[in-house]
Amino acid sequence: MKILLAVDGSSFSDAAVEEVATRSWPEGSELRIVSAIEPLSFPTSEAWVPPDNYIVALEKAAQERARSIVNEAAERVQTLQRDKLRITREVATGHPKHVILSDAESWPADLIVVGSHGYRGLTRLWLGSVSQAVASHAKCSVEIVRAPSLAA
Repeated sequence: MKILLAVDGSSFSDAAVEEVATRSWPEGSELRIVSAIEPLSFPTSEAWVPPDNYIVALEKAAQERARSIVNEAAERVQTLQRDKLRITREVATGHPKHVILSDAESWPADLIVVGSHGYRGLTRLWLGSVSQAVASHAKCSVEIVRAPSLAA
């Protein structure tokens, strides 16, 4: 089985990591852990543009943070699963729902596991829901994990 686990460092993502780490998987299963870095955008006029070194520093910091998130997730899964899963890691730039869906299709994944922030109402409308978009458009099964404090 090929499992794609999407992580972003939030407690909701941590719940998804824990779900994957504690579950029994079929022998020979593969786990791909992916984190997406949102493209930088500056809501400013064209009269002011940040210096290039500022943008480069932001991009480097985002890459390092995403790598750290992916590595922490991999270590947690490996601690509990030992050698039962073959784990690969990926950091990509793009909107999370697009990165997840594209990676799942090109790999191809049998299952996508994502955490849910549980947004409702206007917040969900303004921010959108990555988990809902992934569940609606994925060509494979999707498991949406809620953090225990939200499951009620």
